[in-house]
Amino acid sequence: MSRMPKRKRGRKMRGALTLVSGLLVLSAVLRLGGDAGQAWARVADTPDPAAAIVAADCTTEDDLHDMLKSFQARKAQIDRQEEEMRDRQQALTVAERQLQSQLAQLEAAEDKLRQTLTMADTAAESDVDKLTKVYESMKPKQAAALFEVMDPDFAAGFLGRMKPDAAAAVMAGLSPQAAHTFSVVLAGRNAGAPRQ
Repeated sequence: MSRMPKRKRGRKMRGALTLVSGLLVLSAVLRLGGDAGQAWARVADTPDPAAAIVAADCTTEDDLHDMLKSFQARKAQIDRQEEEMRDRQQALTVAERQLQSQLAQLEAAEDKLRQTLTMADTAAESDVDKLTKVYESMKPKQAAALFEVMDPDFAAGFLGRMKPDAAAAVMAGLSPQAAHTFSVVLAGRNAGAPRQ
């Protein structure tokens, strides 16, 4: 017996294996194809579960009509709630605008008041400075006579603003009692101020 070379034998074996594999695949496809057809046939015969529920709940036109009425009533209720929410939102928007406008007016009034107070303080300070200069330029005896009749706190305020030599000349012209009172007021003006 002659032996075939190994190469030829391997090719024949591979060819036979390929043929057997192909037949197996073809058999599987045919089986699946047949089963798939049966499965499609079964699905077509099975009723839709959702349709079954609707059919069970709504067997007559009256049932459908009642369900439609309830849906319409619910929709109307939701529409009313949405409208109320829009109205509230619009009212809030209007209130917010009014509040912002009032806040702007309040801030403008506050700025105007601050300016007025600053002007008043500046004017008052200017008036006191002018009056202090008037007292400084007066003869010390004439100024002392005016200071004698003034309220001690008021007079001490002017004396504290005057130049030291002018204040000393006015104090020299005061009665000892008035000079003492004014000195106590001047000394005690800053006694309560913090030291640090």
